[in-house]
Amino acid sequence: MGVSARSTRSGKRRIAITVVLLFAIVALFVVRLVDIQVVRADTLSADSLGNRSVEQPIYGSRGDIVDANGVVLAGTVMRYNITLSPRNAVEFTRTTAAGDQTVTVAQAAAEVGAITGQTGDAILAIISSSLAANPASDYAMVTKAVDVSVFRAVDALEIPWIYFEKKPGRVYPDGAVAGNLVGFVSSEGEAQAGLEIGQDSCLASTDGTETYEKGADGVRLPQSTVTEKAAVDGGDVVTTIDSDLQWFVQQALAKQAQATGAAWGTVVVQEVKTGKLVAVADYPSVDPNNVNGTTNPDDRGSRAFTASFEPGSTFKALTAASVLDAGKATVNTQVVAPYRYLPGNGANINDSSGHADLHLTLTGVLIESSNTGMSKFGELLTDKQRYDYMTKFGLGTATEAGFPAEDSGILHPYDEWDPQTKYATMFGQGLTTTALQIASIYQTIANKGVRLPIQLVAGCRQADGTMTNVPAAAGTQVVSASAAHDTSDMLEMVYQKAWLSKVWNIPGYRVASKTGTAQMPDGHGGYTHGYLVSVSGFAPADDPEYVVSVSLADPVKLNSSAAPAPIFQEVMSQVLKKYRAVPSGAPAPALPGTW
Repeated sequence: MGVSARSTRSGKRRIAITVVLLFAIVALFVVRLVDIQVVRADTLSADSLGNRSVEQPIYGSRGDIVDANGVVLAGTVMRYNITLSPRNAVEFTRTTAAGDQTVTVAQAAAEVGAITGQTGDAILAIISSSLAANPASDYAMVTKAVDVSVFRAVDALEIPWIYFEKKPGRVYPDGAVAGNLVGFVSSEGEAQAGLEIGQDSCLASTDGTETYEKGADGVRLPQSTVTEKAAVDGGDVVTTIDSDLQWFVQQALAKQAQATGAAWGTVVVQEVKTGKLVAVADYPSVDPNNVNGTTNPDDRGSRAFTASFEPGSTFKALTAASVLDAGKATVNTQVVAPYRYLPGNGANINDSSGHADLHLTLTGVLIESSNTGMSKFGELLTDKQRYDYMTKFGLGTATEAGFPAEDSGILHPYDEWDPQTKYATMFGQGLTTTALQIASIYQTIANKGVRLPIQLVAGCRQADGTMTNVPAAAGTQVVSASAAHDTSDMLEMVYQKAWLSKVWNIPGYRVASKTGTAQMPDGHGGYTHGYLVSVSGFAPADDPEYVVSVSLADPVKLNSSAAPAPIFQEVMSQVLKKYRAVPSGAPAPALPGTW
């Protein structure tokens, strides 16, 4: 009985101890559970998610740049970055029709390199260097921005530790066609030049983000991708350029520039009644697909917008129109034009070659391109009057086109003119203009004296098709319609009777045009031995539709207006034919040039 009682008491103690231990263990688990699920829940959850959840960007597509007909000049295609997980780069089993095969890391690296153009050793070096820096490294770049064919070929290898990142890339389907205007982006997709940077607010996209979960082996889990923030694509920039005509004009310019040894050249084609630019060509010009192939940075943009120069005698049309508008002369007003003219203020003006006194009308002054004769007409206006006309024609300020780094030209205030500048500005010296500003002068004269804003971009087309940033189209009456008409008639006489009449002849159409030859500044206040030669005009002169303005800088093999004249003839002929301009009916008026 005593033993049994002691055994019973001992058993009860053991049970009690066991119960206490069980409660202690349960309490410990409860405390631990509270700690995990309540106290440190957010931290542990974040740590766990960080180990299995991966965030990556969703790239929006940059908008297209298109011509007036919708032809893509700059577009976006999907590119792929190829990456790998260094810590998961181990041999694996590949199942093929011939059975299971073990693929080593070195073999896999060689297979990838054979597709990407890298060596297997180079890819192994990427893995080893990443692991040396961080033994737990889960990300390393193999190569960037490959096209879809390379992506598909590498993806077909089914290497479990190789991954892909989608990233849009820029392409320029027509290469150098309008490359001077379109511009280009960097390898990282940053806008660098031309419309790419000038219209970046329209073109730029907004990237989004997505997350996906991965397993312990680093492989993305199927159907685990969640979009956190959607990407927004950029808008499309719709230009006024006709890419077919742009190609033709670039070819014509390049051919003649090379034939004459010109350092550079420009051609502008503008619609008279809208102000729209349908072609703006530069030589040399850049291919945005191969920017580094154009070694001179000045050749990577558009000199038509960014390079100003003394225009020379093409500018005389502006002076003539101003004098007519002010009522100071008519097309038949007479002057005596000597070889050298020495006005009372001390200026010294001479014509390009020696001659006896010429008895010229205002029309004849334009035909003969006499500096002295134009000076006598120009001095009929005050300096302020002439300055006001020049600013109304758009000189001294950048055009409305909004092209990046556009040159405003140089037009000093009239009260700063010295005696020589007072007269030089009457015939296109002592000031500078861009090719676009000269084209605008002729557009104004052709459009009954109404200057229209220069348009290169028609607007920004949004995803829903709506157009924003549409430029203003209101014009400014610079000179009267009658003054513009009379100036046009005189320019027709230049086209018919000047020394280049056979070179620039376009059968079936009345044309109004003027040549120009100006010395090129040396950048130090003087002039070089080279000349900038030009031709500007419009057609059909009886109902003007298109302006063509051509400039060649320092054509060493032919340094006169005979160098750009063939380009003017070829381009204007193509423009009239392409857009089916109605041939002229009545003949041009016959105005006397001499008396």
